[in-house]
Amino acid sequence: MRLLASLLLSLCLASCAPTHAHVVSVTDGDTYVVRLQNGSQEHVRVIGIDTPETVDPRKSVGCYGPEASAEAKHLLTDKDVILTSKPDEDRDKYHRLLRYVSLAGQDVGALLIRQGFARAYDYFPHPRLHQYDALQAQAKAEGRGLWGACGRKK
Repeated sequence: MRLLASLLLSLCLASCAPTHAHVVSVTDGDTYVVRLQNGSQEHVRVIGIDTPETVDPRKSVGCYGPEASAEAKHLLTDKDVILTSKPDEDRDKYHRLLRYVSLAGQDVGALLIRQGFARAYDYFPHPRLHQYDALQAQAKAEGRGLWGACGRKK
């Protein structure tokens, strides 16, 4: 187990270096378009969070989805952020970069969960899973954001 942890850490040190980016637009609460330092644009899906749907034409707009999107737009549009990957996963099935997003030293995913704009997405394991689950439990217990507006279901 210790050997595996060391291997993952060394992989991450080689490939998980934080990347500076500029948020060009916010698609919804958990997906953004960024411009990387080399000038290329990428779609980014935030690791470990899920916000109610607002743009998928196959699905109806989710309860508190517009609010989550508006908050992400308010926080991130035209801002410089830091993107951090995890060692075992670079892109999702839609070819979006999978990244933690930090703004001015704050973890955006944790912030959105804490305020009730996002759920902790535990379908795929990730290093911040326990932290995000704890933040969600607190937001849910206090009825913040979607937990107050949409009932207390997960």
